[in-house]
Amino acid sequence: MPAANRVRQGLRALFAFTRPVDHALAVVYLNPQQVILFEQMRRSEQLHSLNVLRDVLTLESSQGDAIGKVGFADLALAALLHDVGKTRYPLAIWQKTLAVLVRAFAKPIYQQWSEGDPAHLWQRAFVVAEQHPAWSVALVSETDASDRALWLIAHHADKAAQWQDHPCVHLLKRLQQADDAN
Repeated sequence: MPAANRVRQGLRALFAFTRPVDHALAVVYLNPQQVILFEQMRRSEQLHSLNVLRDVLTLESSQGDAIGKVGFADLALAALLHDVGKTRYPLAIWQKTLAVLVRAFAKPIYQQWSEGDPAHLWQRAFVVAEQHPAWSVALVSETDASDRALWLIAHHADKAAQWQDHPCVHLLKRLQQADDAN
């Protein structure tokens, strides 16, 4: 992701307290158990997820190649809850920034620290960055989500190229495009 997008994400998170969360939009795509998960996320992460959803909606309407009602419902759910695993260990903006910078400039150190214990403050951001997709799946799997939605959540941080033969890779690419833009 380009550095400008990361800076914009950081500023959005920093000033999230000034922006309203459109809970009504989230409720359209989530069942009651999923709404509870959504509401457990930090305000900045709720806003991010709603922006991802809006981008997915825009992509769907502008590209004209409908993915089908079921496929879209799974994509919308993944857009809203792909980061819910971060609720296990909430991070400050400085922690997120540190993980992004270390990943970009010192990948071996990032890899080493991401295998640590999230209970340790200095390693937490790295572990969360790597483990939150699995934690998100664990939480969302308790809410009657489809296998396709769970797959999208589980792999939203993977390189899409490694899944090029998977039948849902087109949905994954849309999710990642929207996530990276927000």
